[in-house]
Amino acid sequence: MPNTGSGLRNQMRNSKITGPLSRLPASRLAAAGAISLAMLFAAMTAASANEGGAKETFIPAQEPVPVTHEPGSATGLPVPRFVSLKSDRANLRRGPGTDYPVDWVFVRRRMPLEIIAETSRWRKVRDVDGDVGWIWHSMLDGRRTALFLAEKDGAPVPILDEPIPGAAIVAYADTDVLASLKSCAGAWCRVETQGYEGYVPRTRLWGVYPDEDFD
Repeated sequence: MPNTGSGLRNQMRNSKITGPLSRLPASRLAAAGAISLAMLFAAMTAASANEGGAKETFIPAQEPVPVTHEPGSATGLPVPRFVSLKSDRANLRRGPGTDYPVDWVFVRRRMPLEIIAETSRWRKVRDVDGDVGWIWHSMLDGRRTALFLAEKDGAPVPILDEPIPGAAIVAYADTDVLASLKSCAGAWCRVETQGYEGYVPRTRLWGVYPDEDFD
C-alpha cells in the first residue's frame, strides 16, 4: 500500500506498536510484600499513564561515534558488546557478588543490555537509561535485540519494507518497543517485532553500535 494520504493515517492507527516497562526498583519490590509482580507491574503502568497526561520521555538517538572493543578478561569476547536478557526477572546489583545490594530488577525478557566489564561469573551491564550494575552471567544471552528510539518530537519510528528512504511503511513503533535484530549493514538494520518485519535506520535503535555490521 502506498504510504500517502488517508491510507498512511489508517496504517499508522492500526499498526502502532507500543512496549511495556523493562525494570522495577528493588526497593519497590521489597515494599510490595506478598503482592504479585504482575499486580505491581500493572499498577506502575497505570500510574505512568496517568502522570503528566500524554507526556513522553525522549531518548536521544545514538551518536555515530566509533567504539573501541577489547577482548574480555573472562570470555575473550569483545567488551563492550550488546547481549539480551535471558530471563523475565533478573537482579541488577551494585557489585559482582550476591553480598551486594540489588538496585533494580529487570522484568523484560530479551531486552538489550550492554556488557561493559566482566569477571568469570558476573557481567557489568548498562541499560538503555544509562544505569549500570552487575548481573549473573547465566541471565544473559547472545541473541541480539534492540529498543526503538522515537524521534525528538515524540513521533513513532516507521518500519520500512526496504532499506531506502521513502520506502513503503510496514508499521510504526514507539520508544522502548522491543525488536529482534536480524541484520545490520551500513545505515540500516533489519528488525522483527510483534509480527512486523522491515528496516529501520540504526540511529533509531538502542542495542547496536554505529559501526557494527552483521548478518
